[in-house]
Amino acid sequence: MNVQLFIPCFVDQLYPDAAFNMVKVLQKAGCTVSYNANQTCCGQPAFNAGFWDDSRTICGKFLDDFNTEDYIVAPSASCVGFVRNYYSKLFTEGAAAEKAKKIGANIFEFSDFLVNVLGKTDFGARLQGQATYHDSCAALRECKIKQEPRTLLDNVQGLSLTEMQDVETCCGFGGTFAVKFEPISIGMGEQKVENAVATGAEYLISTDLSCLMHLDGYIRKNNSNIKVMHLADVLASGW
Repeated sequence: MNVQLFIPCFVDQLYPDAAFNMVKVLQKAGCTVSYNANQTCCGQPAFNAGFWDDSRTICGKFLDDFNTEDYIVAPSASCVGFVRNYYSKLFTEGAAAEKAKKIGANIFEFSDFLVNVLGKTDFGARLQGQATYHDSCAALRECKIKQEPRTLLDNVQGLSLTEMQDVETCCGFGGTFAVKFEPISIGMGEQKVENAVATGAEYLISTDLSCLMHLDGYIRKNNSNIKVMHLADVLASGW
C-alpha cells in the first residue's frame, strides 16, 4: 500500500524523531511511504485565529502537495481533524472543493490508520513500565478516536496501561489558547499532569505532540516524575 506522509510543522521542527518512528512502523506494516518535502502547514493556526483568507492560501498549497489516490497519514489528530472537518468551510465550490473532499476522506491519524485501515495492532514493540494515556480533544472529538491507541498500547510487551481520572478533559493547550489565556491553560495542564502522576505511571502517552509539548513544559518546570511519549515512539521501541 502506498502512503503519503503529512508531517505537521511543529513535529518537523521540534519532534522529528516521532515522524521517523512513524515511518519505521508504517514500513514494518508493509507500506511504501512517500514524503513530499515541499509540504508545510495545514493552515490550522491561521484559521483558528480568524485569518481565513490567509488560511485558505496555505490550505490550497496543502491540496496541491498531496494526491487524491493514496492515503495520507499524520502523527497528529489535531491536523487531521482540521483537514477533515474544516477544509469544506474554506473551499465550497469548484475543483478545490472536490479535491478537499477527496483528501479529507483519505487522511488519517496514525493509530486510526493502523487499526482501522491496515487492521494491524501488534508491531512487536517492547517498553517496560507503567503508562497512562491522554485523549487529545482533536482525536476524541474531531477524529472519533478512543480505543485505537489503547488497543495498540495493549500489545506493547512489558507496558501496563492505567487510566487517569478525567481522562477526556482538555489538557489546556488549545494552540493560541495557551497564549491568550495562559493562567487557565497552566491550571488545566497542572490538573492533567497531576492526574497522570497519580496513576503511578512512568509514561504519559498521546497521539498529539501539541498536547505533550504543553504538558512536558509543566512536567519539566515542576520536576514531575513522568515522561511524555508519542504513540509512534512507543510502537517503535524495542526492535
